[in-house]
Amino acid sequence: MDERKVLTSYVLRIRESLIRAGVRHVVVSPGSRSTPLAYAFADSDSVGVHLQTDERSAAFYGLGMAKASGEPIAVLCTSGTAASNYMPAITEAKYARVPLIVLTADRPHELREVGAPQAIDQPGMFGRMVKHSADFPVPEKRPDLLEYIGRHVQRAVSIATDAPAGPVHLNIPFREPLLIDFGTDDPGLSFRSVRRGMMIPEPGMVRWFTETTSAAKRGLIIAGELPADLDKDAFWKFALSLGWPVLADPLSGLRSGVSDEVEALCIDQYDAILKNERFKQEMAPDTVIRFGPQPVSKPLAQFLNGHRPHTYIVVDESPAFRDPYHLATDHFQCAPEMLMGIRAGNDPSDYAMLWSEANRIATEETRRAVSAGTDEGAMAGTLFADMPDGSDLFASSSMPIRDVDTFFMNTVRDIGIFANRGVNGIDGVVSTAFGVQASRKRPAYLLIGDLAMLHDMNGLISSRFDETDLTILIMNNDGGGIFSYLPQAGEGRYFENLFGTPTGLKFRSLAEMYGCQYDAVESADGLREALHQPKQTHVRIIEAFSDRQVNLGEHRKLWQAVGERLDAEWNR
Repeated sequence: MDERKVLTSYVLRIRESLIRAGVRHVVVSPGSRSTPLAYAFADSDSVGVHLQTDERSAAFYGLGMAKASGEPIAVLCTSGTAASNYMPAITEAKYARVPLIVLTADRPHELREVGAPQAIDQPGMFGRMVKHSADFPVPEKRPDLLEYIGRHVQRAVSIATDAPAGPVHLNIPFREPLLIDFGTDDPGLSFRSVRRGMMIPEPGMVRWFTETTSAAKRGLIIAGELPADLDKDAFWKFALSLGWPVLADPLSGLRSGVSDEVEALCIDQYDAILKNERFKQEMAPDTVIRFGPQPVSKPLAQFLNGHRPHTYIVVDESPAFRDPYHLATDHFQCAPEMLMGIRAGNDPSDYAMLWSEANRIATEETRRAVSAGTDEGAMAGTLFADMPDGSDLFASSSMPIRDVDTFFMNTVRDIGIFANRGVNGIDGVVSTAFGVQASRKRPAYLLIGDLAMLHDMNGLISSRFDETDLTILIMNNDGGGIFSYLPQAGEGRYFENLFGTPTGLKFRSLAEMYGCQYDAVESADGLREALHQPKQTHVRIIEAFSDRQVNLGEHRKLWQAVGERLDAEWNR
C-alpha cells in the first residue's frame, strides 16, 4: 500500500467514525496541513461541510450549531495559530456545556519545536478547557492503528456528549504529501456504536422529593437555560401539579408557546419585581427547585442569597452542579425530564397568586414603557413583539440579554432564544448567531451592541458561504452601555475613556461591504417601520442609534413605576 492509500485509509477512518458517532456537520477553515481531512469531509454525502475563513469565527459558528441542535459539531483547522484562534469558543463551549469536536491538523512529530513554519506546541494546548484531548499518531500501514483511531474518535465524541457536555480536542499530524484518493469508502469499521442510558431518580429520591414539595408552603421553580428540545408540555404539567410559580429565564425557552392554562404560573417580570424592597422581604420562599444554571437576573440572585431558602434543590445530570452562591441544600443528579414525570397534585397557593398578580402589574408597566419609550429597551421590546411565529432570537451578552430578560414577555408564538452565557463574553456573537440559524433553518434575529459587533465583524463572512436568513439589530450607543448601570459610572474621572470607550463608528459601510440590506433608526417607531419593510437580502442590518444616559433614565423610570404599583397593591 503506497503512502497516498495509507493516508486515505487513515482520514476515512476518522471521517466514518465521526459520522457513526453522530457528527453530521463540520465547519472547515482553509489551510494546507488539514487538506486530507477537508477533502475527506467534502467527498462525503453524510456530513455537511460549512466554510468559514476565520478560525475564530468558525469555532463560534460550530458552537452555535451545536448549541441549537444539541448534537456534536466538528470544527477543522490547519496547524499553528489557526488552532489558537479556537480558544475563545472552546472556553464558551466548556462552560455552556456544548459538545464541540475540535480537530486540529498538525505537523508530524519530527517537525515540532525545531523551527518549522506553522508549528507550535499543539498537543494539550487547550488545557482544562476541554474534557478530553489526544495527540494522534501519524498515518502508517498498520491495521491496529486504524482500529485505535476509529475507537478513539468514537470515545472522544461520547465524552463530548456525556453530561456535562463539552468540547474535546483531537490533534492529528500529517506528513506530506497531503492528497488522498476520492470516491473510496472505509469498509473496515468494526466498532459499531456507544449506547448510553438515561439517569433516572431512584425510588427513595422520588419519595423524599414528593414529601418535601408537598410540605412546602412557599415553593418556587427557577428555570435557567434549558435545552432547545425540552419537552415543554411535560415541564408545565409538572409545574401545574406543584402549583408553584415558575421564574423563567428567557434562555429556558419557557416564555414562548405559553398557553392560557399555564400563563399565571409563568413569571417573566421577576427582574423588575425583585427591585422592590417590600416585595423582596415579604415573598421569601421556603423551597426552591432549580433546573439549568443560575438565570441572568442579578436581582433574583440577590433575592435568593438574601433569604437562603431552607430547601434548595438543584436538578442536573452532571455531578458538577452549578451553584455560584452556595445556596443548594440538595443536588438531584438525574435527567431533568425524569423528575418532571412526578406529579404532586397540589393546588395553586396564595403565594403563587401573589407572584402572578405582581407579574401582571409589571407586565402592564413594561408594555407601557415599550409603547411610549424612546430608549433601547423600547426598541428591543418592539423587536420582540414584531418577531414572527417560528423564528429565533440570539442575544449578545451585556445589555442585550438583560433587555431580553426585561422586555421579552411570554407569548403563544414559537420563538427560540439563545445566547452565549457560559462565560458571558461579547466575542464571537455574530458567528454563533449564524451557526444557530444554520442549524435551526428558521428566520433569526440578532440583538447586539456596537462593541460586540466590532468584536466579530468577520462573522459576516458566513453569509458568503451558507444560505442564511438573519436580521441584525445593532444598538449603537457609542460604547459600553452596561457600565452606565454599574458603580463605575459614579466615578466621573476616567469613566468615559476606560469604560464608555466611545468609538464614533457607524456600520453602514460594513453593510455595504458584505452586501447587507441596511437601515438606520432612532426610535421604536422607526424600527417598527424598518422591520415591516420587505427583506431583500439574506442578511439585514438595522442600526439603532441611542444615548446611554437616556437608556439608563428610561430603565430606571420603568423600575420605579413597577415599584410604585407594587407598593400601592401591598397597601390596599
